[in-house]
Amino acid sequence: MEINKSNSMRLIILLVFVSGLVQANAYYYRQCSTTGTRCNGQYIRCPAECPSSESYDPKAKVCLIDCDKPTCSAVCRHRKPNCNAPGSGCFDPRFIGGDGRVFYFHGKSNKHFSLVSDSNLQINARFIGHRPDGRTRDYTWIQALGVLFNSQSFSLEAIKTAQWNDQVDHLKFTYNENELVLDESSLSTWYSPKKDVKVERVASKNSVIVTIEDVAEILVNVVPVTKEDDTIHNYQVPSDDCFAHLEVQFRFFSLSPKVDGVLGRTYRLDFENPAKPGVAMPLVGGEDKYKTTSLLSSNCASCVFSQESSSEKEITKVAEFVTLDCTKFSDGMGIVCKK
Repeated sequence: MEINKSNSMRLIILLVFVSGLVQANAYYYRQCSTTGTRCNGQYIRCPAECPSSESYDPKAKVCLIDCDKPTCSAVCRHRKPNCNAPGSGCFDPRFIGGDGRVFYFHGKSNKHFSLVSDSNLQINARFIGHRPDGRTRDYTWIQALGVLFNSQSFSLEAIKTAQWNDQVDHLKFTYNENELVLDESSLSTWYSPKKDVKVERVASKNSVIVTIEDVAEILVNVVPVTKEDDTIHNYQVPSDDCFAHLEVQFRFFSLSPKVDGVLGRTYRLDFENPAKPGVAMPLVGGEDKYKTTSLLSSNCASCVFSQESSSEKEITKVAEFVTLDCTKFSDGMGIVCKK
């Protein structure tokens, strides 16, 4: 009997310890400490409907507190892509632009296209698919993303599989073209050496969030073409490939007025969407403008990214913070100083 009590006490201590670890990784409120912003010094608490910033339930909403926002508030959001929200690219493939308009860009199977091209950011997509007999174009899906930024590169892809299995992880990652391994457990996280790239699992398999500091956040989910999809759309999917592909949603932090790319151009203030409103499937072309030679290439006809300009922007940003004397400016003068 004593042994059972002893074991019970050890179990309780272990559970409390593990619970403490989980709570340490999450936050329920936050004190903003971004000097020079309206939020600095404020305590912001997560709302009751999403009281924590982390959850082991992939379908649950979590709390997001962004201390750089002028509203100084917390919001609830899902940690998987919302295919019906701006910045998303899902299905075969359907995009919702920064202007909120839906459009389709089919591209071509086994080709690469620039989704976003800016001075300090390039995001390409590899399309997969096939063309059944009698069709005039390929059915396509996004199979991989390649990202270039600050002289670095990152890629993720859905691994080809004949039959879909939810219990198998279908994601593969590289950083600077070297394969990286992310533990298959909920909330496991990988950081780049400079901590400017973060890859976090939302679930133990097939769902991640990729954050590039001050540049972008990418929510990714791997899904197959289901038998139901095949029946509805008559894809005629072969028996040896379920076309595992990506559902993605982007959030951008510092796009320039000259950003281009299939999706990126929709964030420009002067963008006029060529997709016809009221059409069931508003198609846009431009394959020749956006086609790149590889997943980690920026040599398309409309690409504006260059490693040199990206590196210069990073150096200039550091130099500004080093040389700017924040003590000489008062509040409200239009200059925000940050550590």
